[in-house]
Amino acid sequence: MAVKSFNPVTPSRRHMATLDYASTITSTKPEKSLLKGKKASGGRNNAGRITTRFRGGGNKRRYRMVDFIRAKENVPAKVVSIEYDPNRSANIALICYADGEKSYILAPVGLKVGDKVMNGAKAELKPGNWLAIKDIPVGVNICCIEMQPGRGAKIARSAGQVATLRGKEETYAQIKLPSGEVRMIHVNCHAMVGQIGNLDRMNVKMGKAGKKRYLGFRPHVRGVAMNPVDHPMGGGEGRTSGGGHPVSPWGQLAKGKRTRNPKKTSKNFIVERRKK
Repeated sequence: MAVKSFNPVTPSRRHMATLDYASTITSTKPEKSLLKGKKASGGRNNAGRITTRFRGGGNKRRYRMVDFIRAKENVPAKVVSIEYDPNRSANIALICYADGEKSYILAPVGLKVGDKVMNGAKAELKPGNWLAIKDIPVGVNICCIEMQPGRGAKIARSAGQVATLRGKEETYAQIKLPSGEVRMIHVNCHAMVGQIGNLDRMNVKMGKAGKKRYLGFRPHVRGVAMNPVDHPMGGGEGRTSGGGHPVSPWGQLAKGKRTRNPKKTSKNFIVERRKK
């Protein structure tokens, strides 16, 4: 997907860069049977307390029910359209199985309208096909990876994300994740062949603060701009930066401090930690 720039007819347009949706998106009307309502939380939990700061407002959205399990095996499906999804960075593809059932999947690089995709052991090694890791050769790029068999894709689902199958043993395979971490995942887990599309999303520039408000983000206040009562890094005369190591409002060290719990049982599946 190409990136569009604009003439500086207004200050916000000067540095603005957006995606050229017309070159990739083939349908602007989502499949009605795969939509459901989505209630905005405004960063609040079930008790009504703010648990994520600087959230609220934004445009109203409807959730597209993306199939991350793809249990319908060995039934060919045709790609009907490539669509925009407001709930994620990647684009989604509407597929129609040979028996008439429709479904949404994440659109990988190279998937076009009219292509055929399939789930299961009989599927070819083509972008968009869904196979068990034991059926995928070593060295192939994969995405949408399950962490437990049958629980649905959890890893490498954002725009441009790709992992690599580094090796396989009897029960577990070693997969290099986008973060650089090498992790053991059961060979009965499934993954999608290819790389998640919409690679140019990283080059988008909002241009103005209002665009972030459309997305549901409120202004983010820096800790050093606050008073000492509001933040550990607040206060001081003039432009003094908090002093000491950067921390969160609740004293948790930030910017490089590793916060993973050393007693977490899943540490046994990590072969190499991600790079700092």
